[in-house]
Amino acid sequence: MRLMMLCIAGLLAGFSVQAAETQKSGLAAAVEQAWRLNPQAAGLDAREAEARAAQDVAAGLTPEPGSVSIGNLNDRFNRNQGKQEYEVELAVPLWLPGQKTAREAEATSRLDETVARRAALRLEVGGELREAWWALAAARSAKLLASRRLETARALETDVMRRYKVGELSRIDANLAQTETHAANAELVEAEATLLQAEQAVQALTGSPAPKSLDEESPTTRRLIDETGDSAASHPLLAVTAAAARSARARVKVADESRRSAPELSFRVVRERGAFAESYSNSVGVKLKIPFSSGSQVRQETSAAQAEANQADTDLLRIQTRVRLDAERAQRNLQSAERQFAMAQERRQLSAENLRLAEKAFSLGESDLATLLRIRAAAFDADAFFDRQRVARAAAISRLNQAMGVLP
Repeated sequence: MRLMMLCIAGLLAGFSVQAAETQKSGLAAAVEQAWRLNPQAAGLDAREAEARAAQDVAAGLTPEPGSVSIGNLNDRFNRNQGKQEYEVELAVPLWLPGQKTAREAEATSRLDETVARRAALRLEVGGELREAWWALAAARSAKLLASRRLETARALETDVMRRYKVGELSRIDANLAQTETHAANAELVEAEATLLQAEQAVQALTGSPAPKSLDEESPTTRRLIDETGDSAASHPLLAVTAAAARSARARVKVADESRRSAPELSFRVVRERGAFAESYSNSVGVKLKIPFSSGSQVRQETSAAQAEANQADTDLLRIQTRVRLDAERAQRNLQSAERQFAMAQERRQLSAENLRLAEKAFSLGESDLATLLRIRAAAFDADAFFDRQRVARAAAISRLNQAMGVLP
């Protein structure tokens, strides 16, 4: 019964996980798939394990493992009078004053940097997928519009050829209708090639074909600077840069506190005799080894750590400026895309109305084919512009979220 209950619980847990994965679809699920396939993400687990191992080393009683040495001294190869000496020495390195605290802080900062780097890399993967996602949306829209243009051109060609055969239209009109069909067919072939390339780009990132429906994001309300005035906590790129700067300063502290090699405390036990007739005697000793400090070596290590810290601080200022400018540019681009989308809607409505009137006039013989083709081309341009602006608006929202450090 206990085994049966465990099996039932495992099945229920699997069903719940499967249901959660089913509910999570669209761009967020695609980012999750791309993250699992990213080669750099696999290396972060090893980096995190390295940082945790450094924490364990810093929390230890000694900076390095102890050592045991065993020795023997006798006169067997010269006088052979029975002299024997056995020595066992246990050596334990010691922390320098302040070194243990500096090492612990440096290990903690390395772990924080690894966690922040994971979030920053995930955001980078999301940004790459967002660009491919909306490139695919634009390619699908262009292919659909090209298909519609070809269908309309073929219908028009059929009507024109019928009227040409009965003498209502001229040969020039028939040639114009056929030319429109060929142009629409060529545009469809080009759109299909572009769509295939966009689909392969998404599949290369996620490992699976893109979904049929490409959902849109909502613009974020997050700010770069939170209520506490901390900008690094609100953006993964700022967070990882700040964590790298803290790690660099922690390494400077470690270099300051490690001005010489670790001292070594040794415990010695010696058992010896002078000759065969003498009995063994035991002695115990303590030895303290204090290495000298090398000024040039200390300057080399400290200067290298300080140079890395200065570079990290400068990089933090540069990243802060870049993130702020990217966010401002993304906000302005979204506002521009909103205005363009509104104008595209109005233009589409006017072009559709003109096309209906032109088709009616052509069917009644009140207008020629050239006028109809010109108005139809303008209508298709308006539809294409509307679809491009719709996709551009959705892409601008995604770019704004990306600039603000928000994942789907």
